[in-house]
Amino acid sequence: MSINPLSHLPALEPGSVWLVGAGPGDPGLLTLLAAKGLAEADVVVHDALVNDDCLRLAQPGAELEYAGKRGGKPSAKQRDISLRLVELARAGKRVLRLKGGDPFVFGRGGEEALTLVEHNIPFRIVPGITAGIGGLAYAGIPVTHREINHAVTFLTGHDSSGIVPDAINWEAIGKGSPVIVMYMAMKHIAQISANLMASGRLASEPVAFVCNAATGAQRVLETTLGKATDAAAASGLEPPAIVVVGEVVRLRASLDWLGALAGRRLQPNPFGRSGKVTA
Repeated sequence: MSINPLSHLPALEPGSVWLVGAGPGDPGLLTLLAAKGLAEADVVVHDALVNDDCLRLAQPGAELEYAGKRGGKPSAKQRDISLRLVELARAGKRVLRLKGGDPFVFGRGGEEALTLVEHNIPFRIVPGITAGIGGLAYAGIPVTHREINHAVTFLTGHDSSGIVPDAINWEAIGKGSPVIVMYMAMKHIAQISANLMASGRLASEPVAFVCNAATGAQRVLETTLGKATDAAAASGLEPPAIVVVGEVVRLRASLDWLGALAGRRLQPNPFGRSGKVTA
């Protein structure tokens, strides 16, 4: 008699909602709890950035409901999405809200959870691997490395109005954070680069764009802060993308494990043991 190895995990109950992170793309990066929720959900309300391979893990007969939001394109209003979750739960459905990355990292999961609280809907948060960590790892870029940085800043490239957030203290981040990881920043990279260089960051500082991270369509552009705008435009790359600024980008030459699997030769640690770039 076989035993379901996930049977000890919590069940997605009728009339409740799970807010689940799907990770950056690769369905193998889903948590066990996320996979169990997909197998039990009556309705999966999913974002645009969720990989179709993740949706294939939903149980047969489950309703897949698209609720994606993409900048510059017709999108559902956030309040309507939140209220739809309430409506489905009140109908007795097992509801799984599937969001790319982690629902609490620039994913508006907090807004949706607060709406559920407002309407007395039971819910569970299932964290996911955020693209700013997992997506960069698939590009061979660590967000921290002992020889390079002891701090990292995560920020969004635009606010709810679609512009670069005024609330960000670019001077403080530029001076204080050796590594900066930016979500939804590609559209405004010219202004962001200018802000960072005005704070004292060097035009020669390494930058990487990781587009469609952790999927078969992943592409990586390595450039510098001073050339980032022109390089991104010339590359033809489009969002979704994670942008990282900092010396950790140089480690991609040694840590591009996906490239190595495809036959690319990896280079020795460019920083050596000193923590400084070697010739």
